[in-house]
Amino acid sequence: MPLTRRSLLTCAGTAVWAQTRRPGPERLRYLDSGTEQEVTRLTDPKLSSCWLPLPHHVVFSRRLNALLYLSDRSGSRQLWTMDLKSFNSRPWPQAAAIDPGAFTFTADERSVVYSGSGVLWFQASAGPARKLYTFENAPGRGIAVTPEGYALAGDGLRLRQVLLARATAGTIIEAKDPVSDPMPRPRRASVLYRAGDALWLAHLDGQRNFKLKTAEGIIGQALWAPDGRTVFYLHAAAAGKPNTLREADPDTGEDQPVAATSNYASFCSNRDASVIAGASGSKAGPYMLLMLRKPKRERALCEHRALDPTAVGPVFSPDSQRLVFTSELHGKPAIYMIDLQRLVEKTDEVSS
Repeated sequence: MPLTRRSLLTCAGTAVWAQTRRPGPERLRYLDSGTEQEVTRLTDPKLSSCWLPLPHHVVFSRRLNALLYLSDRSGSRQLWTMDLKSFNSRPWPQAAAIDPGAFTFTADERSVVYSGSGVLWFQASAGPARKLYTFENAPGRGIAVTPEGYALAGDGLRLRQVLLARATAGTIIEAKDPVSDPMPRPRRASVLYRAGDALWLAHLDGQRNFKLKTAEGIIGQALWAPDGRTVFYLHAAAAGKPNTLREADPDTGEDQPVAATSNYASFCSNRDASVIAGASGSKAGPYMLLMLRKPKRERALCEHRALDPTAVGPVFSPDSQRLVFTSELHGKPAIYMIDLQRLVEKTDEVSS
């Protein structure tokens, strides 16, 4: 039954609700009060708090048509997978409490790697978790898994590389500041990471390590372009100034603006980098927005009203037809989804 104005019930808050009877005990569809865009809340904040990983982690399984997320509905923070056809969720085997943001599918999407209780873990779909690595210092934010079967993580001042098959670890580089946010470079044997207030690039064999040439100012979230040629990052000239989106080329040293933004606090790119989704950090306009890179035009999708806009973490599905994000819009953190079929062209894997 299609969603109509007659089927909507007005309630306090920022949205107009419409409960559906489709599969999935927690799914709820509503029209955003600011844009009248249809939004689907995938998890119920009355039942649990739920989170997505960081935007550069692998959250969608194309093989399973599923979404990986973290929920405390069982009493502690555990991993769940949501089938995006039925919208039913199944739990992964119980584990030690998992660090928010630090979990990802492996390259084959059959297993997950996560950080929790000072340990890096490998978890198959059945059986107990296998310990990969015990952190000697404070774990850096974020982890990553390479197609070659390695996990990457910051351990204090070191960037560590752990072979999944054998749980053997080695140091890629040592830095002067704590290391976080490792992001393997697509189609190349190197990794982008954050140390201090700067972005760095290191070869996985440790033979080269250098600071990226970026604009002077405050560096926010960064992501690889899908083809691995450039790095997108948020930049502010000074504290309190609005963000712009910029693009740095590690090979040429060139750095240039992509577009002004509505003060994005977090963002993501779709599979061919033709569209950017951003969560505005503006208190007056806390919207999820779509930006078409050509022309440089924004469209408001819905309000997110997250307490911390940097944690909204929007992520496109691999085919660019869905956008998911996290927010406390209706109380506890929950996961939301917007269908983009009418707004964004379907994409496939980026060719190498």
